[in-house]
Amino acid sequence: MSQANTRPKPFLLPDYCKGCGRCVQVCVQGCISFAKEINPETGMVPVLLDLAKCTGCGLCIEACPEPYGLRAMEAGESFELQDPATLFGPKRSTAPDPVDIPGRTIPLPAAEPLVIKGTYASALGALLAGCRHVFGYPITPSTEGAELMAKLLPKMDGFYLQAVSEVATVYHMYGCAGAGLPCMTFTSSPGFSLMLEGVSYMIGSQLPGVFVDIMRGGPGLGNIGPEQADIKLACRGLGHGNTHAITLMPSTPQEMLDLSYLAFELSFKYRSPVVVLADGYLGQMTGRVQLPTAMIEPGLPAWAVYGDAAHRKNLHTSVFLDEPTLEALNVKLNAKYEAMQAEARAESFQAADAEVLLVACNTPARASKGAAQKLRDQGIKAGLFRPITMWPFPIEQLKPLLANVKQIVVVEASAGQIEDELRLALSHAGITDPPPITHIQRYGGVLPQEKDVVAHVQNLMGRA
Repeated sequence: MSQANTRPKPFLLPDYCKGCGRCVQVCVQGCISFAKEINPETGMVPVLLDLAKCTGCGLCIEACPEPYGLRAMEAGESFELQDPATLFGPKRSTAPDPVDIPGRTIPLPAAEPLVIKGTYASALGALLAGCRHVFGYPITPSTEGAELMAKLLPKMDGFYLQAVSEVATVYHMYGCAGAGLPCMTFTSSPGFSLMLEGVSYMIGSQLPGVFVDIMRGGPGLGNIGPEQADIKLACRGLGHGNTHAITLMPSTPQEMLDLSYLAFELSFKYRSPVVVLADGYLGQMTGRVQLPTAMIEPGLPAWAVYGDAAHRKNLHTSVFLDEPTLEALNVKLNAKYEAMQAEARAESFQAADAEVLLVACNTPARASKGAAQKLRDQGIKAGLFRPITMWPFPIEQLKPLLANVKQIVVVEASAGQIEDELRLALSHAGITDPPPITHIQRYGGVLPQEKDVVAHVQNLMGRA
């Protein structure tokens, strides 16, 4: 028997093959070629072996940089990849399966109202909701919220970490949220942009977290003036893939507290990030704020990776390399998004019989409310519809108000980002012939004024 027939031929483990092609180059017999299909387990294109002409020279095995890619197969030997669970059995633990440890509501004594700025109000809302872990990176006009947390948390058995960047911030939140603990950050538009990859990971891993974004002018670094520039990011652009998050739109310092408080409840209810969007004026605006009647002492969810024996079987990941498993996750996320529609919120002012309906949120809603009253005083039936959630858009609350409406006017500090959400919601609701929609838009840190709204409506109604 010749030596060529006794030498072992190569055996390929496709899950370790990176498709580098070194073995293809060294095989003088042409026994190795590139495959045409991607291996779904690795995302790589492995090589294919046709050993009819193989002499067992071993050059391909020596060329392979992966220690388990190409290996020598001895006569009669067989080899299959095995799951470690089949080799070593299930993880042995005497700890019982984890269960939800519910939080509790602690009544608060009556207190006099505070006069504080919006970012401070948001910080207090987070503290009262049970948040004791805050991560962030300074950026105007949101920095005061983080500064207040840095002062208060060490006195409350809490933790504030100034991360090295916004990118690092969101991954600190990922780890904290994975442990089942309420956490948050304060940021502004450019910083929020940097966090979006991590937000996508948190959505895919189904982890809670609150992002308070005090929006400023853009694009790019822009300036520190107020704008509603991040609505598309929050509603349509939270990282790649199938990503949505409840997006809350406060319009007063009181709502900065109330909606930040609510954000933590919703975040844990749906195991998903929640975004609080406020413009730069609202973050810095000082106003009267009444504290709630109770605060929350958080519990610990059963799904947490808390570091103890009871929770050691838990795992959080958004990495699913085979297509059916990832599709199943997206189906589950879609069901969650459908359930979130119940959280749509809105407020109306003199809108029941309105012929001109103003649509606005954040600080522009305050100017629009004043404009609606002035227009009423002039005999024009104007009203205000204020979305409190921009996603999901409160279309069910809007539909009953459209019966008498002859004109919809969207008032916003952006180039149609709110109007786009309105039009999309109308379309999805099957309202294909809505009242005519016009708009008042300002950009770059300039907000629409009450007089601008009044003049626009007067012109529409022939009263100019």
